[in-house]
Amino acid sequence: MLETEKIDPTAFEGLRSLPARSSLGQGVYERLKQAIIQGDFGPGSRVVESRLAGALGISRTPVREAIHKLEREGLLRQDPKRGFFVEGLGREDIEETFGIRSVLESYAARLAAIRHIEGELQPLETKLEDYQKRLDRGDLGALPQINTEFHDLLYGLSRSPRLVKMINDLRDHIYRYRVVILKVKDMAELSHADHRLMLMAMKQRDADRVERLVKDHLLRGQDIVLKEFDMERNSGIEGLRD
Repeated sequence: MLETEKIDPTAFEGLRSLPARSSLGQGVYERLKQAIIQGDFGPGSRVVESRLAGALGISRTPVREAIHKLEREGLLRQDPKRGFFVEGLGREDIEETFGIRSVLESYAARLAAIRHIEGELQPLETKLEDYQKRLDRGDLGALPQINTEFHDLLYGLSRSPRLVKMINDLRDHIYRYRVVILKVKDMAELSHADHRLMLMAMKQRDADRVERLVKDHLLRGQDIVLKEFDMERNSGIEGLRD
């Protein structure tokens, strides 16, 4: 089990430049949240209020506020005897999240294939080019963000604000899964190939094919995350916990 005091000090770099006074609590919350969903604080990492406040050079009050807010959002859990820990990725959580995603995101892609207008696919092409450049350089750490931006652009073309909001409600959990999937180059390449096929079907306005591609893409992602979950559990490493 990891603890924040054992994590590489560079994990705190993004937390150091925080706003002052009334917005300090929100600043701590935003930066700590990003550290969790980007994997700087992995599943099972212990978050110690006093040590985090000391590392940041601030009082414990804004840190406490941030921790409790993240607990309400399901990113942290409290052990009555040992304090707060980054919530793991349970099997039921993984299956439920990907099940919901496969319905919402495939439908959003279907609408996008029908409703997009001329010129609106170029930003998607640009994202894929950027992704390929990072992939070629072996910069796997940059891929989850580019991947997220691609999906955001795609679903935005559905012109369904309510549907996009429903997808975004899962955004933080989705990002954590993307980090797991894209950390392996073979999986990152396969994801990129899927996106290329999606864009091609979008250009052809083949709504049925886009919908099917997105659903298959997500279910493949679920299989990868579940495989990682099983490997971690079977090896006895705490992190992706049941």
